[in-house]
Amino acid sequence: MKKATDPRHLSRGLALQTLFSKDFNGSRDGVVEFSVTDLSEIDDIISYNEELYLSLVDGVKERASEIDEMITKFAPQWPVSQMKSVDLQILRIAIYEGFLAKITPPKVAIDEAIEIAKEFGGDTSSKFVNGVLGAIYEINKEDNDE
Repeated sequence: MKKATDPRHLSRGLALQTLFSKDFNGSRDGVVEFSVTDLSEIDDIISYNEELYLSLVDGVKERASEIDEMITKFAPQWPVSQMKSVDLQILRIAIYEGFLAKITPPKVAIDEAIEIAKEFGGDTSSKFVNGVLGAIYEINKEDNDE
């Protein structure tokens, strides 16, 4: 089992907070935005994988519509616009990391997403995230490099 202090795990948490903040705040005037340095200090993070953090944040932003189409396909009962923002961002990160950019194997991306959902989401977030990502994994099994 990975440690909560693993730099890659911490990078995913920081990416989640950054993407959540941008999604939540939208284009509101006068909203204070936290930098990754600020978030690191708030979360008491000494070391994280900056390359992974940047890749996740930039990749999710660039491919958000493609990712959201996948979410809509595999969770049709949950419109993206009505999903909890935290759950949505966790799904976006995992789909980008494990299925589109293939930064990590899909099973690793799914496991990490479940852990992040337990850490940041609500009571049912980890089950929801697991269900959606599991469905995507099953359909893409032959493409998944394990």
